[in-house]
Amino acid sequence: MSHGIDRYPGKKKLDLRAEEKRAGDRRQHEESAFNDLWRTVPAGKVKTRSVLSAERRRTLLGLPQENILYFLEKTAPRLQPWQREILRIVRHIAQYFYPQSQTKVMNEGTATYVHYRIMSRLHEQGRLSDGNFLEFLQSHTNVVFQPSFDDQRFSGFNPYALGFAMMQDIERIVTKPDEEDRQWFPDIAGKGDAMAVLRDVWANYRDESFISQFLSPRLMRHFRMFHLHDDPTEAGILVDAIHNERGYRGIRRELARQYDVGYIDPNIEVVDVDLAGDRRLMLRHAVVKGAQLQETDTKRVLQHLADLWTYDVSLVEVDTSGNVLKEYVVSPRGVSAAA
Repeated sequence: MSHGIDRYPGKKKLDLRAEEKRAGDRRQHEESAFNDLWRTVPAGKVKTRSVLSAERRRTLLGLPQENILYFLEKTAPRLQPWQREILRIVRHIAQYFYPQSQTKVMNEGTATYVHYRIMSRLHEQGRLSDGNFLEFLQSHTNVVFQPSFDDQRFSGFNPYALGFAMMQDIERIVTKPDEEDRQWFPDIAGKGDAMAVLRDVWANYRDESFISQFLSPRLMRHFRMFHLHDDPTEAGILVDAIHNERGYRGIRRELARQYDVGYIDPNIEVVDVDLAGDRRLMLRHAVVKGAQLQETDTKRVLQHLADLWTYDVSLVEVDTSGNVLKEYVVSPRGVSAAA
């Protein structure tokens, strides 16, 4: 489902008939505007017929294609119409919820902050009893609880805790800044209107940009943040940044990157289809910082893809230099002869 979305708006959809028509129009234009002088222009390396055929095939198929479910919906040779419709429904649901995955800290933090602000104001005005307010505080405290790194319950940052703390910290920076805040946040420090600043943040930022712009040194000290460098080619684990003057920007940059879906989601694309051979669907995973796919899950997902494609599916993992690190090949489970 996470590979059934278009990450970049305005991307051209795969339409073979429309592409063929555009190619024909281009040929007619080239013929009508032909000038014999072009024969005298030095040509580059001549491409073979097989290379030209492969390039044309990939162009017509819209490859490489990151939206794998879309590619299967449009080109899988043996899917029934109702099966294609199911893929389309799944794609649309995934596309609808895609922005939500990029604003988890902001959504949870904003909800918790606004809830806390409303309940506190009602209590200050005497419209909420002490008993009711204490009951709310107990629930609120449980929601924003953040286990420390050496706690058995620790599984990363609680988005409620981090988001709520950052919203409160922005309010403090806007209304009661110190000298450190003025150095780090000159645009908002002392501005006075906390809600105006927060509304602008809520409207224009996602988790990755929100953290990279507004996580303050005070909060890093409060949460006692540090960053671990774990390189599989090196022995041991290195603490390469802590919550001090040298480490603030490094910690903030690395934490923000952990919320960037473009960085944490594996970059897998359909790169080719062997139409002249066994019709194998070929996928490629661009490995980032040595983070390869988990083998068991990879084989399970590829099996589902092979069942939908009804021919073999292969996937290669390549590093930034183009070196193949691992290759998988999966065949579909029994396909009836009638299909």
